[in-house]
Amino acid sequence: MNTQNDSTHTPNGNGSQAPAARVAEIQRALRDAGLDGWLFYDFRQSDPLAYRILKLDPNQFSTRRWFYFVPAEGEPTRINHAIEQGKLDALPGRQLIYSSWQRLNENLRDALSTAKGSRVAMQYSPENSIPYISRVDAGTIELVRSLGAEPVTSADLVQIFEAVWTREQYESHVKAADNIHNIIQEAFAEVAKRIKSDEPVTEYDIQQFMVRRFEEEDMTCNDDHPIVSVNANAASPHYQPSASKFSPIRRGDFLLLDVWAKLKDPGAVYADQTWTGFVGEEPTEEHLKVFTIVRDARDAAIEFVRENVKAGREIKGAQVDDVSRGVIERAGYGEYFTHRTGHSIGEEVHGNGAHIDNLETRDSRKIIPRTCFSIEPGIYLPGNFGVRSEIDLYVGDGGEIEVTGQPIQKDLVLILK
Repeated sequence: MNTQNDSTHTPNGNGSQAPAARVAEIQRALRDAGLDGWLFYDFRQSDPLAYRILKLDPNQFSTRRWFYFVPAEGEPTRINHAIEQGKLDALPGRQLIYSSWQRLNENLRDALSTAKGSRVAMQYSPENSIPYISRVDAGTIELVRSLGAEPVTSADLVQIFEAVWTREQYESHVKAADNIHNIIQEAFAEVAKRIKSDEPVTEYDIQQFMVRRFEEEDMTCNDDHPIVSVNANAASPHYQPSASKFSPIRRGDFLLLDVWAKLKDPGAVYADQTWTGFVGEEPTEEHLKVFTIVRDARDAAIEFVRENVKAGREIKGAQVDDVSRGVIERAGYGEYFTHRTGHSIGEEVHGNGAHIDNLETRDSRKIIPRTCFSIEPGIYLPGNFGVRSEIDLYVGDGGEIEVTGQPIQKDLVLILK
């Protein structure tokens, strides 16, 4: 497929970019969004998104508040404390210095007055509906309002600079997804080999088998190792075995593998997949029933995204969650689907774009081109077993979508068959 074209907006992870060029991209995005400016604020690394978007060093020594205001048109303004005047020197714009809180407020009023209007984006989410964006404290929001500006959420702006992939990132994802698909199949085969040889095997053994395969493929999971869980452990969505906590894998067990990793290349992005299998040849009717419901919930979400993106209709993360969740609720298992349907994928496995979520949060962010997210519905029956089926879905530039890591799981894997 035609994966993507060069983007107007350059996402984080695309290497270095001249600060003036980055500011120009921010201003273009502000005008496209109909906003008057974007006010970045940090106190003691309280907003990592600001550092990433502005391409500042997140490890720099910083003990005082700073603001950076980018108007939709015109010159930006840097506001620094007198003893830390150089913290924003890499960024273009005039500089205002403060020592007292009174002068800080005056400087901030001065900066905001350069905007044509009063709608100013900040890392803020009304009613904390998207906590991933809520980096600015309530008091600072109150201060900005008192100075005549109206803070609005920067959620969709953040997506442009944090979640949109370059061509190189897309290619890194495709390679990681293919590797993960193969490693999952190898893991099932390793379980089968050991069981058939009457060799003891545990969740931890299979987890470490996959971690070793990551190294052989020059991939990393940043020491956050895959989920390998059997039976009741699989009913705990974030259960992870360790060297001191694991269960054996035996004939008749239900097995879940949730695997994420990325290439070790700079700027590479993750792939994340979940498969389930039965350690035997004849799973129970309940295993098959629950798996089928989860698979259908996954596929309904994929088709909803496909149809709407192809038609050019705007959709939001929460809407996709509703579609998938509706399948499980209508089947009578709604109370056992205890997490969101999916998450943004980027340089971190849980990225900073729209999540597929109308349960844990109300994610009103739009699904935009050249972003990727997981779709991973699940049903978890406490004390019994749990099923999750996870794929990654990439939205292209031309009204197409791609489910990576093919072929995706259609049937429960019969590991000993």
